[in-house]
Amino acid sequence: MPEFIQSHSMRVPVSLRPLTSADYDEWNEVRWRNDAWLKPWESNDPMHGESISYKEWMRRLRRNERDGSGAVFAIEHHGRIVGQVSLGAICYGAMRSGVVGYWVDERCAGRNYAPMAVALMADWAMFDATGPRLHRMEIDMLPENERSRNVAIKLGATYEGRRRAYMYVNGRWRDHESYVLMAEDAPNGFTARLMSSISFS
Repeated sequence: MPEFIQSHSMRVPVSLRPLTSADYDEWNEVRWRNDAWLKPWESNDPMHGESISYKEWMRRLRRNERDGSGAVFAIEHHGRIVGQVSLGAICYGAMRSGVVGYWVDERCAGRNYAPMAVALMADWAMFDATGPRLHRMEIDMLPENERSRNVAIKLGATYEGRRRAYMYVNGRWRDHESYVLMAEDAPNGFTARLMSSISFS
């Protein structure tokens, strides 16, 4: 895992880094201050498994990083956590794919931090020697989640259709719309492509 993911050739307002145990207070404050903002989109376990502590979550993140099955990054702006972006369900072999998740602080909404974070992660996951060298990354969202759809559209992701009862959200199985990023879609990188099409505030 890289210590930081950032663009050295372009002026990008956010960077990514792995979450650590030392982030507990800051991450906890940001995440739970935004609980009502994020709750409509929050997936959960239909088997109602026990909740885990932040410490146990950190152990699972490190294990996932070691075995290459997933990665979670803090999104930082001027050294402060403003959200989170994750890559999970990683498949290797003939598929080389993964699924993206993200959220940002409501105070930072509308500043293009989420699409930039996904672009940075996609460049790492698809093109960087330290990444899993994926070919395909999915972004799946509830049909009414307009903000998440806007992220996918800004990234130039391709809409592939609706997945029936794809994920358990707020007590029921929900259909999701599926968008995809492919390595060949941005041969010069997703960050460069995004920076050429948006502005930051």
